[in-house]
Amino acid sequence: MSAVVPVRGAERIRRALLGSYPLVYVQSWEEGRVERAVAMLAQKFYERPVPFAVWTCVEGWTGLPEAPTETRDPVAALEAVLRANGPGFFLMKDLPALFDGRADVVRKLRDVYRQAKGKGKFVVLVSPRLILPEDLKKEVFLVDYDLPDEAEVRNAISVLGRRYLGEAGLSPADADRVVTVLRGLTLDELEHVFSKVFARTPRFDEATFDELLAEKEQSSRKEGVLEYVPPRFTLDDVGGLENLKDWLRKRQHLFTREAVEAGLPVPKGLLMMGMSGCGKSLSVKTIPALWNLPLFRLDMNLVFGTANPEATFHRALKTVEGLAPSILWIDEIEMAITGGREAGGGDPALGRIFSTFLTWMQEKEALVFVAATANRIHLLPAEFIRKGRFDQVFFLDLPNETERKAIFTVHLKKAKADLSKFDVVFLAKATKGFNGAEIEAVVQASAIDAFNEKRPLDEDAVSRVITNTVPLSRTMDEQIKAIKSWAHNRALSASRESAS
Repeated sequence: MSAVVPVRGAERIRRALLGSYPLVYVQSWEEGRVERAVAMLAQKFYERPVPFAVWTCVEGWTGLPEAPTETRDPVAALEAVLRANGPGFFLMKDLPALFDGRADVVRKLRDVYRQAKGKGKFVVLVSPRLILPEDLKKEVFLVDYDLPDEAEVRNAISVLGRRYLGEAGLSPADADRVVTVLRGLTLDELEHVFSKVFARTPRFDEATFDELLAEKEQSSRKEGVLEYVPPRFTLDDVGGLENLKDWLRKRQHLFTREAVEAGLPVPKGLLMMGMSGCGKSLSVKTIPALWNLPLFRLDMNLVFGTANPEATFHRALKTVEGLAPSILWIDEIEMAITGGREAGGGDPALGRIFSTFLTWMQEKEALVFVAATANRIHLLPAEFIRKGRFDQVFFLDLPNETERKAIFTVHLKKAKADLSKFDVVFLAKATKGFNGAEIEAVVQASAIDAFNEKRPLDEDAVSRVITNTVPLSRTMDEQIKAIKSWAHNRALSASRESAS
């Protein structure tokens, strides 16, 4: 991957050096990428190349000829920097992890700051974690070394494409799709992904694209509260909800390079509210296949099960930003921000997490689309659903007759039934008040009965199950009326017709 030049990261470090900071702390997982950036600066920062050396706690200094034989101890290593002749760049990879309990190391770094200042010597610390003693905060310049930007990812994909697919590599259109999917990975991860996917099958098709899409699962699993949801559903699996479907289709290409270059706004998020079983979760699961973006579900139960929920939540948001462009799904978001309690009480941590989420939604620059669903919508604070947080707020009502026909058609096809033997108009009328999940359950129960009786699935079997089913709308009539009344002027209907 030496062909990839980390221009943006090197520029951030260069600007720190222009400020004459002899101590620079680079927070990054990519030691190799940072090393290449600093090596490049050693060649170009001054009018002539200057020495560049690398230190680890295992090998000591490499590339510092005048250093003593034994420099694995950090104090000895820093002393070698001070004794080195002339300007130079000194990259230290393991030093931050050694700060704890080593006051002598902190003291020596402060000495380096004073003695190396103005002499062209720069010590660059690199670590994936920010470990900075209080005594060093005024002497060290921090650089947040971003993951590879689009240009770096595109360059890497071009190199890797030619390596694994031949001289032609990926076509421009395929390269655009792969860049969109693999943004958020490190350059090392990109190389591993290509090796894993293309070494076995040296061609690019939809199957290999799905494999590339799934590779982001590795990054999400490391945080422990994010679940990668594979693209198993399409809009054809959703019966009805035509307004919602149209909204999603119109934004299908807004995450592409052409749309961004044309100045079109990138969607921020979508909130779907309504009764349980009306298709909110299924609708979210259709987005990754439609938009060619990975979907990650944030499990708030796992967040609150950690020792520090606020820190875990913050890390989860940072992880999703690193995986951008992507879709973040937060199911039953009212439980996440209120704990299921009415306003005015509860855990103070919930309020702080809610505040953090609102600020992040308003100010996030990463291409992360938030798909949120809510059942107990009266628990949602007014500031949460106002314009600016989400691009649109949809209300998913009980399916109307037209939608019930569509839902029956979807599930009968899945059950491999002969549709010519079913009067879906009759079935739709017979299931007034049923939600989509209940209709699915009716078809599944009928298919099981037919299988056990060793006969084809027919309309009589479905009708018998309908007769013996009491829909939720009958037992929760008052609650449903209250939900409809609350959502009337607060959300756009996901359906084209009123429920009937």
